[in-house]
Amino acid sequence: MERITVICPCCEAALTIDGSTGAIIAHEEKKKVLGSFEDLKGDLNKKKELREQLFAQEMSSQKDRERILAEKFEEALKRADTDSGVPFKNPLDLD
Repeated sequence: MERITVICPCCEAALTIDGSTGAIIAHEEKKKVLGSFEDLKGDLNKKKELREQLFAQEMSSQKDRERILAEKFEEALKRADTDSGVPFKNPLDLD
């Protein structure tokens, strides 16, 4: 009986496989390195700051969005007034 040990490229776990049947005999997960409490706390603070920055950016873009949509609406009204003398041509009628 031949046993083959394979390292998973995704999770880096060690799989022991029976060569004749192809069945998995054993599975060992990679040991996780645990960081210190201060490192984890620092990472959480960085993520919190990033979330706050993204939120502030989205809030400012929403304020500008209202102004931009109002300007686009005004431009569309101006174009609608200048094109009022031309009758609408349905593209399906051109066939």
